[in-house]
Amino acid sequence: MILFGGKIYPTDRQSELLGILEKRINRTLAFGNLDRETVISALDDLAVRIALGRFDKLIAGFAPDDVMRYKNAAITAMKRENLETRLAVELPDNIMAGRTGNLIHSVRPLGTIMHIAAGNADGLPALSVLEGLVTGNVNILKLPSADNGITIKILTELIETAPEIADYIYVFDTPSADVDAMRKMADISDGIVVWGGEAAVKAVRALAPAGAKLIEWGHRLGFAYISGYENENAELAALAKHIAETGQMLCSSCQTIYLDTYDTDTLDMFAEKFLPVLERAADAYLHTDIGASAQLSVNRYCERLESAAGFSRRKDRHTLYGRNCSATVCRGSTLELSGMYANVLVKRLPEKHILPVLRRTKGTLQTAGLICSPEKRDRLTEMLIRSGVNRVMRAGDMSASFTGEAHDGEYPLRRYIRNTDTEIL
Repeated sequence: MILFGGKIYPTDRQSELLGILEKRINRTLAFGNLDRETVISALDDLAVRIALGRFDKLIAGFAPDDVMRYKNAAITAMKRENLETRLAVELPDNIMAGRTGNLIHSVRPLGTIMHIAAGNADGLPALSVLEGLVTGNVNILKLPSADNGITIKILTELIETAPEIADYIYVFDTPSADVDAMRKMADISDGIVVWGGEAAVKAVRALAPAGAKLIEWGHRLGFAYISGYENENAELAALAKHIAETGQMLCSSCQTIYLDTYDTDTLDMFAEKFLPVLERAADAYLHTDIGASAQLSVNRYCERLESAAGFSRRKDRHTLYGRNCSATVCRGSTLELSGMYANVLVKRLPEKHILPVLRRTKGTLQTAGLICSPEKRDRLTEMLIRSGVNRVMRAGDMSASFTGEAHDGEYPLRRYIRNTDTEIL
């Protein structure tokens, strides 16, 4: 389906609609002025409907294992008080307008933003459009294949609440393989937002027109760092719950557990101790993605066959298997993606090696879940930040979100605006 000017069209109308899209957008940019209060009021009203369960079935189709998390993320993102807090933090008055001599400084929307959403983003694809709307931009959204109609339904109801928003939202279910259609959308755009991994970002760079602003929200990696405890049992249980609950699918999810030690025997002892804790959490948060579960089962079965036969693809690691989970003890320290779905890596990282090791993956760091004794917290937090980590949280809160926080070290709304200067005659 396609959402175009407030109306829904079948996918086979794509070529026709793309042919008139630029003319429609130019007309909006020339004569339109999207009122921010109208947008905030409509989004706040939509948040109430989401809270009442109006979209639960559609969210379940998009994210069957994470309905409540995605639902709560949408409500949090759309509520008036949260939007107003974000605007106050990200676009405060001192960067919005001012005067220097005979120059008037002001902030305007970029113009037209193309959003290329990923199916495993931390929120619903519609939330990317939300950021474009509150900054006054026209938005073109290219849907992920797994969307299942949730985005168009949400945005259609938003337009029904505030019809004047219709000319600022265009949604296409264009497959990524249709490069010609995506290039037409990109050519119209002043900025391109891409959610995805390195391959997705590289592909967008190739089709982006010269001068278009690229706003990249690439894949990031999270990890836990353990150097002592305040309450060992509670902290390990919270970490296990986080790992199992998120399925390690988020940029903020724990992929690797680092221990502040040089001793490999300490890794084995930790893995043996942590595995039963992870088992209990995995039992409580079983994921139902059949394809992912099947692939994981095949991978684990192959690893066990290789181990039984006396050879393995990776000589630098060995795996302890639990019920619906595993802990893989590794000799190396490089941060990497785990097997996910409660299959975690355990590695050494002495405190003095934190910065040089993590700097090797500085472009992909996001969240660190820190477990340590109280007297070490300030020092270790500072070292993790200096290494390139953007968020340092308690391990159980690694994927918690807070209104007004930065995203991957940046305030998103600031990336969707431009500063203008006007000379006073």
